[in-house]
Amino acid sequence: MEGLNGVRGVLYVVACAAPAAADLHGLVRLAQESGWRVHVVTTPMGARFVDVPELERLTGDRVRSVYRMPGEPKGLPPADAVIVAPATFNTINKWANGIADTFAVGLLCEVMGFGVPILAVPLLKDALARHLAFGRSFNTLREMGVRVLFDPTAPPDARMPSWERVVEELHSVVGGRHSQG
Repeated sequence: MEGLNGVRGVLYVVACAAPAAADLHGLVRLAQESGWRVHVVTTPMGARFVDVPELERLTGDRVRSVYRMPGEPKGLPPADAVIVAPATFNTINKWANGIADTFAVGLLCEVMGFGVPILAVPLLKDALARHLAFGRSFNTLREMGVRVLFDPTAPPDARMPSWERVVEELHSVVGGRHSQG
């Protein structure tokens, strides 16, 4: 639901180290066009897959991938929603098990505690999608209220939905919630 002045609120986009992250600016643009103020966070390896200067230009904010040092300003406003895309095997499993050894996973664990709507869009190899740990983590995240957009029966080359589909699903997740901003 849109808030004042057509602004939906603050959206964190969390990206992991998978090929779809190379086009993350496309997701950011679509989210901005639908009224979100976007802030990008990556896993440490995910930062190597994205175009950091382009994302910083689009968002007017720095891309974060590491914990801040004591004395550094927090910098991120509270989130109204989160998209984790692409979400890797590693991040899904660590997140579901509360292993917050990266800023991205720590942030995801924390925003879950605040009840922020979250959409996760895993992108992983077929063999990893069949791994028991992934299945358990997938179910754990869903039980904790995370919407997971993933079809394990889809061919591997069709597992990553379009950014348009991701934004559409985000709006379904946030539904009638009112924006803070």
